[in-house]
Amino acid sequence: MVYGLYISAEGAQAQSRRMEVIANNLANVDTPGFKNEFAILEARDSEAIDQYLDSPGSGSINNIGGGVMVRDTQTNFKPGPITPTGNRDDIALRGEGYFQVQHGDQVMLTRGGNFVFTPDGRLTTQEGYPVLSSDGDPVQVDPEAKAVHNGAYYNERGEVVIGGEVIELGIAKPESNADLVKFGKNLFRSLGPVEQIPEEQRSAAPGMLERSAANPITEMMAMIETTRAYESNINMIKSQDEALGNLLGRVLRQS
Repeated sequence: MVYGLYISAEGAQAQSRRMEVIANNLANVDTPGFKNEFAILEARDSEAIDQYLDSPGSGSINNIGGGVMVRDTQTNFKPGPITPTGNRDDIALRGEGYFQVQHGDQVMLTRGGNFVFTPDGRLTTQEGYPVLSSDGDPVQVDPEAKAVHNGAYYNERGEVVIGGEVIELGIAKPESNADLVKFGKNLFRSLGPVEQIPEEQRSAAPGMLERSAANPITEMMAMIETTRAYESNINMIKSQDEALGNLLGRVLRQS
């Protein structure tokens, strides 16, 4: 019976962690370039097996399930929908690649192209991080030329075109998305090398944004499912605790 309490507690803890992941997805349904995550649940071995005091398949009393646990979280790198915004500062990527931005002494990657041109001609993210060119330098344009510019700031090759000046945005990709580690809402840090997308493969959509990959309806359904599973585990804990209390009460009355 006491072991059942532990099993239910493990289940409640796993569902609580899953709820945190889903809640973060829901909080970022409007974040451009956001990639939603999902929790991977896995059957847990008994404590004795986890402590290497026994082995799976031994047939002993320790060879029983240990409940469920969250093994890891995985990121869904599927591109979000691309929609027009009417904002000349915005740009979306079609196909592979990530914009490169400077965060402190690190180069980060993002699919969120909701950039901003500052009054002095610097291109930055909404948080103020410099957007980099393919040469690795912060994008800087002539503010006077920008002030009189009437067309789009970008072209479909992912270049800034203002006042006759052409600056190629840094659009790179890692060897594998498995190398990417989330940093903040829609930034990624690559654990391995990245390379610039070849010119013939660069494709951008000026005046558009890649929206969040988190679907609010799907996430809400997952939240309801997780909440019910969490409540079921809590109710099991209460039931087992009550049964254990009644058993102890009877034993004490008979002693």
